[in-house]
This record gives sequence, structure tokens and C-alpha cells, in this order.
Amino acid sequence: MKKTLIASVIALGAVFSAQAKDIVDTAVAAGNFSTLATALKAAGLIDTLKGKGPFTVFAPTDAAFAKLPKADLDALLKDKAKLTAVLTYHVVPGKVMAADVKAGQVKTVQGSSLTVSTSMGVMVDKAKVTATDIVADNGVIHVIDSVIMPK
Repeated sequence: MKKTLIASVIALGAVFSAQAKDIVDTAVAAGNFSTLATALKAAGLIDTLKGKGPFTVFAPTDAAFAKLPKADLDALLKDKAKLTAVLTYHVVPGKVMAADVKAGQVKTVQGSSLTVSTSMGVMVDKAKVTATDIVADNGVIHVIDSVIMPK
């Protein structure tokens, strides 16, 4: 009986481990971040965002990327250094849940700071946060409606 209970607990743990998803897997599973996933792959950032973290990612949707002129997006996807800078500008170290967001300057993984405002809903630079607290096992995703660019 004891061995059966231990085996069941171990099997249950394996199921939960298999279901745990990192930032990248969580975004891909959501279905509206395929351009972001393509950009992360082109920049070589997949392994980083699958890493330990924790990370807070302000994730632009496919519709947000579609706001960029196609030629600009194509050029960005081909310029690994610039693409890396843009994508890491969307990432903040640590796990910041919506309830913990405060207005002000926030240092990004890219190195510069973005501006968070809370007067008319939460804004990150000029992008509106449209969904919050999509939890992954190595951080959290907040969905934004525009791609933000470092200054």
C-alpha cells in the first residue's frame, strides 16, 4: 500500500512537472504571439526566456506587431542586434504581478528604462496593457497592444 501511494505521488508530480510551462511555452500556447515567438527565435533569446528567471515580459500580440510597417518589421527581424535590443526592452527582471505595478521608470533587461503609467489604465511607454498576470513557471506575462522601442 505504501509503495503504491509513493508511486502515485511520484506519477502525479511528473504530470505537474510536464504541465509546467516557461514564458516561451506559455506565450506559444496562448496562440496570439507567433510573431513574438519568431522574433525571439531570430534573436536567439528562446533559451534565455526558457531559463530560470524570474522574468516579467510585456508581450506584444501578433496584432501589435502588425501595426509596424511590414518593411520595418522585416528589417528588424533581419538585424539581430537591434531585434535583441527591442525584445529585451520588453523584459523586466523579476516577477511583477499586476497588483505590484507602480508608476515610474523601470529598468529593463536591455539596460534602459521604460515608463509605466497608471493614470488611464496601465501603460508601458505608449503601449496599453490589455491582459495581466499570465503566470509561467519562470515569471509572468502582461499583454500589450503595441511594440515598444528603446529610446
